[in-house]
Amino acid sequence: MSSIWPQLEGILDDVQKPARYIGCEDGAITPKYHRDKVSWLLTYPDTYEVGLPNQGLQILYEIINERSDAVAERAYAPWTDMASVLRQNRLPFFSVDTHRPAQEFDVLGFNLSAELVYTNLLECLDLADVPIHTERRRPEDPLVIVGGHCTYNPEPIADFIDAAVLGDGEEVVSDITETIRRWKNSGRTSRESILRELATIPGVYVPYAYTPEYEKEELISITPRFPETPEVVEKRTVSDLTDWPYPKNQLVPVTEVVHDRLNVEVFRGCTRGCRFCQAGMITRPVRERPAKQVRTMISEGVRRTGYDEVSLTSLSTADFSGIEEVVKGTLDDSGCGQLSVSLPSLRVDAFTVGIAAELQRARRTGLTFAPEAGSWRMRQVINKLVGEDDLYSAVESAYSQGWRRMKLYFLTGLPTETDEDTKAIIDMARKCVEVGRSHQKSPSVTVSVGGFVPKPFTPFQWFGQNTEEELHRKIRLLRDEAKSSRGVQFKWHDSRASVAEGIVSRGDRRIGAVIEEVWRKGGVFQEWSEHFNLQLWVDAMEKHGLSLDSYVYRHRTEQETLPWDHLSAGLHKDFLWQEWRDALDAVGLEDCRWTPCYDCGACTGYGIEHVVASAQPPAGGSQGTGQQNLTSGSVPVSFSGMKL
Repeated sequence: MSSIWPQLEGILDDVQKPARYIGCEDGAITPKYHRDKVSWLLTYPDTYEVGLPNQGLQILYEIINERSDAVAERAYAPWTDMASVLRQNRLPFFSVDTHRPAQEFDVLGFNLSAELVYTNLLECLDLADVPIHTERRRPEDPLVIVGGHCTYNPEPIADFIDAAVLGDGEEVVSDITETIRRWKNSGRTSRESILRELATIPGVYVPYAYTPEYEKEELISITPRFPETPEVVEKRTVSDLTDWPYPKNQLVPVTEVVHDRLNVEVFRGCTRGCRFCQAGMITRPVRERPAKQVRTMISEGVRRTGYDEVSLTSLSTADFSGIEEVVKGTLDDSGCGQLSVSLPSLRVDAFTVGIAAELQRARRTGLTFAPEAGSWRMRQVINKLVGEDDLYSAVESAYSQGWRRMKLYFLTGLPTETDEDTKAIIDMARKCVEVGRSHQKSPSVTVSVGGFVPKPFTPFQWFGQNTEEELHRKIRLLRDEAKSSRGVQFKWHDSRASVAEGIVSRGDRRIGAVIEEVWRKGGVFQEWSEHFNLQLWVDAMEKHGLSLDSYVYRHRTEQETLPWDHLSAGLHKDFLWQEWRDALDAVGLEDCRWTPCYDCGACTGYGIEHVVASAQPPAGGSQGTGQQNLTSGSVPVSFSGMKL
């Protein structure tokens, strides 16, 4: 395999941030190639500074390179200036590790964590000189395989991908590698043969192996084309995180990136049951990492990387058994030096004075509480069962320990939301400021609001999304309320972006033509405010005879076929439907870790139970309280900033 570095080095002066493209990070791997090895180019379809910290990509990068029959390198979407320079100089999309052309790899693996990067996927394929449509690819072209949360509905990109992985990737990436190695060593006989074989691997969905059927423009079924293809593709679930202490050698970038800190995953999955949260639904059951292993990963990671901040990651970090002990032990560890600990997704009802006191021993990171809804009624609808007393207690704990500023994150456009519910967002912020005045001279609260987009495999997958006009009206309502509120700042995500996300998040294969049209009209980096253009999406929908009402704004019915019905996240569809009905009745559901099983399917379907060290709820929480996300140092960025 050849490197384009000699040609690339000469054009780096022509682009912004050339450090995005040079590699050379601490922790990077120099692969040893052999013609019999399967070569992967793991790609994050966004900029280097956004993609490098991604834990999923780094985990697979290490696992593949530990194999004797495979190698892996990394790539990130080139910014628009670099894409232009590459085309002008007839240079291809390349890896950052050895600067090899993407076309020379056996597999192009994309991590899809947000739907608006789909046009970047096409941009990367085009720059790599790989046909964007799978049906036009030759046996010698790379296989295009995607993973990440977006692949639970890969139908909008079905025309562009060869396979999608559902669920955890640690084990299935080896199954895929072995299958491709056999095909490769047999002479890469035909593309259909490898696609049909990949379709038999549990957790791997191959769109080519399934046929959608429509009747009067309505999707009525998606069925297997071949006898060996399963009718339903089940997700892959790693049962014990102890066996996967990755990443062992987190990459340390040579330039500034987002979330530039040591990241250690403490557990996977969530059972709090927030009905808007796709991640919490599809990653069940809960699987904790042993606390001793967490401490080891922190101490070894800090010593190797030199970071002075560690983030303990999960969907609700305070639910980790013994979280206070882990935080205290980490800060007490003399080998870690002067270390700050941030706790993304910490439940507000567990943010006690004790945790605040431990965190303030080091450099204070930012605090972002995410109540999601302003009124108790709405929090029952979305099953975010956190009372106002819990929130104000957490806010007081923070202010009493020296924090002066905090942020609150909310969604608007939720099912059954009224204007009173919307105004309650600013009311809550005002009360938080009042709580702060008893401890700080000038406390402030920043309210950040995003428009709600329903996602597959959640109880709200049947909900008709608010129109752009309605979302914008609610934003104006909140903005006017905030103007007269001392100490309250207001930020919002552009409601137009929510519409574009809604088009692709629950779309079927016909949306593929829309994505391609947007890309061909220059619509790349649609997650970035300076490049986002809703009109491109609206025009593309009209050109292909598709309506926003049908794909975004209407409520789905219980009987209709959803584009992802032939895929499974382990959740029974009737469980999700009942949760949807309970939401409309504002009926909450307690955390199933501490209550009897609700038979959602996540445990019973796979023979895997929740893996927790304690049989009791964590200290500071209450059994039926529900969870509250808190991010320490990791803040949702408004549309007025770099990212949507």
